[in-house]
Amino acid sequence: MPSKRDLASFIGVFRRAAAAVAVLTVAACAGGSAATEGTAGGGDGTPAVLRVPDEHTTVQAAVDAASPGDLVLVSPGTYAESVLVDTDDVTVRGTDRNAVVIDGEGVRSSGVVATADGVRIENLTVRRTMHYGVLVTGMHDDDGPSAHGTDGYERLDPSRFPPVERFAVRHVTAANNGLYGIYAFDARHGAITDSYASGSADSGIYVGQCRECDILVQGNVAERNAVGFENANASDSVVVSGNRFSANRVGMTFLSNYQEAFTPQRAGTVVGNVVTTNTSADSPAHAEGAFGIGIGISGGRHNVLRDNLVAGNPRAGVLLANTEDLAAVGNRVDGSWAGDGVSRNGVDIANVSADRAPARGTCPGAAASTLPENLRAACGTPGPLDGVAPGELPRVQAPPGMSFLEVPAPPPQPGMTDVENVPAPLPSTVTAGIRLPEGVPDADLLAERSGVA
Repeated sequence: MPSKRDLASFIGVFRRAAAAVAVLTVAACAGGSAATEGTAGGGDGTPAVLRVPDEHTTVQAAVDAASPGDLVLVSPGTYAESVLVDTDDVTVRGTDRNAVVIDGEGVRSSGVVATADGVRIENLTVRRTMHYGVLVTGMHDDDGPSAHGTDGYERLDPSRFPPVERFAVRHVTAANNGLYGIYAFDARHGAITDSYASGSADSGIYVGQCRECDILVQGNVAERNAVGFENANASDSVVVSGNRFSANRVGMTFLSNYQEAFTPQRAGTVVGNVVTTNTSADSPAHAEGAFGIGIGISGGRHNVLRDNLVAGNPRAGVLLANTEDLAAVGNRVDGSWAGDGVSRNGVDIANVSADRAPARGTCPGAAASTLPENLRAACGTPGPLDGVAPGELPRVQAPPGMSFLEVPAPPPQPGMTDVENVPAPLPSTVTAGIRLPEGVPDADLLAERSGVA
């Protein structure tokens, strides 16, 4: 039987160091309809525009002066600060995504943190923080915002830490952040769209610890991270669509994790993503050594993976595993396993679940290759699936990692054009009514935004 650490080294069950794009019919989530633009200090109930640095010398000073509905508009410059947004329905937006920089300088814990409902963070860059580039979380108290405890994640007390309701992270570049680029934790009814993340020693984009999450992750690029995208205990209506998770060490993970509340993870929808060549050497090392995996499902249940291009991952395209006694159950995997100009995976889908929690009811679709070879034949049967030891996977030598501060800087990213418009409040629901893409995307989906040759 494989040990827990053996499985962790292949699937991304982390011990933290510190803690085609789809058409969206709910357009207000991604950008919002324009409201009447106010002026700074209007005081008549009309939303105000608070300008940095013209009217407020720091972003935090403008945020502290903002009322619900206001827009904090930040002009180009490097702002060496951490920003906490704790007022509902405030938008923090840069006038130039690539030239407005919140810089942690390698010493600050976070870049922009939102603990209030209805916050938007848009059109700017957050870099060189020790923990979080952008963090949206309902976990905060007198000691400040958090997504972790002293010895790992705290068990969430919903009565003490109700989730943030409604959020949007749009056109944000998160680069060279110590653990996470863009992180939504104990938050619901939100969207992470049209953003970029690289250089994270844990994950570029993370969604965790929520039920009935109603979260959309769409149109993003994550590369040169330990993991491109991670879902840990985020369940029910998490939609991951039309993203590029390539050139990381691991492309995506779906984890049930006893270190967080709301175990097990379940019912995610993963459609139309490119998850290729996750073999990055220009990235921080994965905490448990995982490398060369496209999508890892560790104890996740009833996730639907459809029409994703999963190719060029030398260890495995999709890897099933357990987390302790939590089994991978009822997952459906239908995808394209090799495309034009993209090499095949080492094995397309493999099951390395331990005997104590064998995978069940998982269908590998039309995978070209499986480990064990009879995996496809067991599709739909109620009994446990046969598995293999992790040592039977194709052997791949993982290159040494590098400091998150040394990962190459990202290329310029496309920004917003309607920066002066004051948006209406975010909608109460996000994923209901969206149209998912049909068909497997081309290998070059969003490649024009990538910094990897």
